[in-house]
Amino acid sequence: MERWLFDRLLARIAEPLAPVLLVRGPRQVGKSTLQQQLIQRLLSSGFPARSILRAQFEDVPSLRRSSHALLDVAAWYETNVLGETFNEAAHAGRQAVLFLDEAQNLTDWDAQLKQLVDNTDVVCVVTGSSALRIGLGRDSLAGRLQSFDLGTLRLSEIAEVRGYGQLPPFQRENGWADWLTADFWSGLRKHGAARSDVRDLAMAAFSERGAYPRSHVNADVPWNEVADQLNETVVRRVIQHDLRLGDRGRKRDPQLLEEVFRLACRYAGQAPRPALLATEARTRLQANVGDQRIRHYLDFLDSSLLVRQVPALEIRLKKQRSSARLCLCDHGVRAAWLQEEVPLDPVRLAGSPHLSSLAGHLVESVVGYYLTTLSGLDVAHLPERPGTPEVDFVVTVGTRRVPIEVKYQRRIHPEEDIRGLTAFLDLPANEASTGVLICQDANEVEVEDSRVVPVSFADFLLVR
Repeated sequence: MERWLFDRLLARIAEPLAPVLLVRGPRQVGKSTLQQQLIQRLLSSGFPARSILRAQFEDVPSLRRSSHALLDVAAWYETNVLGETFNEAAHAGRQAVLFLDEAQNLTDWDAQLKQLVDNTDVVCVVTGSSALRIGLGRDSLAGRLQSFDLGTLRLSEIAEVRGYGQLPPFQRENGWADWLTADFWSGLRKHGAARSDVRDLAMAAFSERGAYPRSHVNADVPWNEVADQLNETVVRRVIQHDLRLGDRGRKRDPQLLEEVFRLACRYAGQAPRPALLATEARTRLQANVGDQRIRHYLDFLDSSLLVRQVPALEIRLKKQRSSARLCLCDHGVRAAWLQEEVPLDPVRLAGSPHLSSLAGHLVESVVGYYLTTLSGLDVAHLPERPGTPEVDFVVTVGTRRVPIEVKYQRRIHPEEDIRGLTAFLDLPANEASTGVLICQDANEVEVEDSRVVPVSFADFLLVR
């Protein structure tokens, strides 16, 4: 299956807006497969094979030690494969495309890439699973880079992998201004309702196994075997491999990182204070763990893209230190790591009412991570403060905002459960005219404020 980003990248290779196309995402979401599919499509369309280079930089220690490995590979390719310089090839209409997988593992990768694209006419498709090292490189590559976030499978992709039928997303391209209107969210509801059979099948599969490609490509494999593979190739790979590739001279503790990830799983969708997490870590590990170390390890998990920290919204320069909301890349990874399955599908959840509160937090986690993968959106959460109710997420589009509240429960109080949304909408300085209430079944929800649009969780996941 070609993921949603395939066509966009193919178009940008043909007509680049920037010489570097950067794709980032957690481990095992299909970044390397995406590169291979793009190469196959280029070859099948007649693109000359000698004009394509793919290099994988993750597990070649000799390359990582060199400060010019990327430039050396490019020079070797020019001499031994291309048979001419990049500029000569581009001038003759044979522009080369370099596919660089996990290039951020190289020393000074950004400086090397900058030198390459500043002096040669070449397109580079770069993939990576470390937001920290990629983020540092983005500053050096300003003006030369277009970035894309590839998360786990979207609901429409799960339907395709499972063979359930067509489940197209409601919105394919950037049109964030549409999010500001109630009509857009009402249209999303109609879009989902028209495809409810396929949508509900995909939602049940997502609820059961999360959204990692491995979980659905191998749908017939028992979950415990899939869970073991997710733990080994995703979580432990980050802890055992990425940890030692961290900042030089900074000692990190794999056992503490495991514990912080476990706590992130336990508090998924919530905004716990680092002091609380430090207390729990001290109790469990019988070690001296301070708030600052917890913050550092959360930042590391954020850099691995296993966890995203959604910051608190600071409006009108009222700077207050607030905890970030912790959002996991996938609730399936949580189920695998904690060996604790929590159904998100309303039908299965109805049979386990004691898990409703936990399921609600996990839905908040899914929504938060999903929003952070949509390039071009600024996402924050509004913590409860004196005189200001909490809002789970606030999306900023230009100077306008859209508050989003998650109430994943069977019954919705028409006033109390939208109090945070209405308070946010009532304040003119927030520049918000429409709020979104994410619930189990929007058809069973009636709210008294016409500015608030109820949207089912499954329908919300079809917005893109």
